[in-house]
Amino acid sequence: MQLKDMSRQWWKEGVVYQIYPRSFQDSNGDGIGDLRGIIQRLDYIASLGVDIVWLNPIYKSPNYDNGYDISDYRDIMDDFGTMSDFEEMLAGFHARGIKVVMDLVVNHSSSEHEWFKASRSSRDNPYRDYYHWWPAEKGTPPERWSYFDEQGSAWAFDEQTNAYYLHYFDKTQPDLNWENPKVRQEIFDMMHYWFKKGIDGFRMDVITFISKHDGYPEFEGVHGDKMIDVYASGPRLHQYLHEMNREVLQHYDIMTVAEGPGTNLENIHDLVDEDREELNMNYHFEHVELGLDARKIVNDDHKDLVKFKKIMSAWATAFDEKGWGTQWHTNHDFPRQVTWFGDDSPEHREQSSKLLSTFLLTMRGTPYYYMGDEIGMTNAKFESIEDYNDLMTINWYNLTVAEGGDAQKLLESHKLSGRDNARTPFQWDSTTNAGFSEGTPWLKVTGNYTDINVAAQEGDPDSPLNFFRKLTKLRKDNLTLVYGAYNLLLPDDKYIYAYTRSLDDDVILVVLNYSSEEQVVQLPEASAQCEVLINNYQALEKTANDYKLAPWQAVVLRLE
Repeated sequence: MQLKDMSRQWWKEGVVYQIYPRSFQDSNGDGIGDLRGIIQRLDYIASLGVDIVWLNPIYKSPNYDNGYDISDYRDIMDDFGTMSDFEEMLAGFHARGIKVVMDLVVNHSSSEHEWFKASRSSRDNPYRDYYHWWPAEKGTPPERWSYFDEQGSAWAFDEQTNAYYLHYFDKTQPDLNWENPKVRQEIFDMMHYWFKKGIDGFRMDVITFISKHDGYPEFEGVHGDKMIDVYASGPRLHQYLHEMNREVLQHYDIMTVAEGPGTNLENIHDLVDEDREELNMNYHFEHVELGLDARKIVNDDHKDLVKFKKIMSAWATAFDEKGWGTQWHTNHDFPRQVTWFGDDSPEHREQSSKLLSTFLLTMRGTPYYYMGDEIGMTNAKFESIEDYNDLMTINWYNLTVAEGGDAQKLLESHKLSGRDNARTPFQWDSTTNAGFSEGTPWLKVTGNYTDINVAAQEGDPDSPLNFFRKLTKLRKDNLTLVYGAYNLLLPDDKYIYAYTRSLDDDVILVVLNYSSEEQVVQLPEASAQCEVLINNYQALEKTANDYKLAPWQAVVLRLE
């Protein structure tokens, strides 16, 4: 690949840092992170070398699903602060050269949104068609599956108008009716509102679900979570996204990324290719779903490196000619990277954390990095369902109990796979509640915070925190790591993930030992004159073309 042929964009070259505001920093002692807490930590965020911050929803919400149930798209949740706080925070990020991306949650609203209150008031209300309704006199609605509903049904009965409304998620999150042009215009106007305030883009929550199939047909032989692919294949999805681009997105210098359940290598280019004039990027779920059965029960594919490499390599090369991809290990919906992909034991946690960060920052595609991973935060691994806050875990647990299933097996799996593992409070120091709050945190702090925290790592040049800072600088200083071609080496090796990145005459080799044992690997590609760009150990043992890698060793070399 040649740099002169690349379409350079700031959102391709930047590193995205995701902040879950509820768990980042509490400024007023109520146990809930807030915008003023983020303001207090602006210098820390800037010190990481990241370029873009993605904030999970901060809009007005009754908070049944931690802000993904929005009751007012143009106001700030009371728990988080005020619009004045938001504007101060935004200015603070921009003053430090950091762009801000917000969550766009428009597949559904809160059931407490004024639109839905009006919609359910009567069948002839002007807002009735802002949502999806099925009259009860037509009988039981066609099967639709819900992520969060205790019974698994995406239809909820509403007595007031003797009808069912559609909710792909919780019953407090009715799906908006994008088939209604008035709904689309309301959403587009709201997006303009935020762009005019100065935000730099949107991460679009389950945006692939917005177009529903006409008449709500039955899907023969498709049940439960298998409906996800059907939800993502609505007949007017691309029409609506193209309209959004035309009406809103093209008027600003911003970035957009789809949360794309149901996207795959066959359909992704329809969403992100430049000539489609829809969105910039998408993140898929194929790699984070490897090793998971229904209800996030862990199976034997968990940590199968050969299968993982095949998935990541396919996605890394999918955009060689058109479009652009993303790289990520976790977010607010998935477990901590060091627990799921690495080894979070005291012996190997720091090195495996550094290796996983090395992978994300040296792959092709915009890296999305979740808060706390820079210090190697681990899963909380809650023992009791009483410790969970997440609707998904709680409802699946209750459904499993009601079915007479193995609820303990679900709990054991969710110690690894549950969403609350990534939502525990950020670990700033070893004081009470990890320095997150002077009050009682909304979710329990992970017990190892006295050992794993920012304060303990700031002064240690070999800490995961300072290693991450070196990685962000390395990526900025080497455009080969942004735009360079990706080539997988040793595809069938069960422990080594090795690949090259090539741009113009520059070739960078990345070698990663995904195991807790020493590994010897032969790499003919590497000559004796290799320059070590970064290494999570002090040394690299090498004889001719044989490399002896320590457990979880990660090395980035420039080939000469």
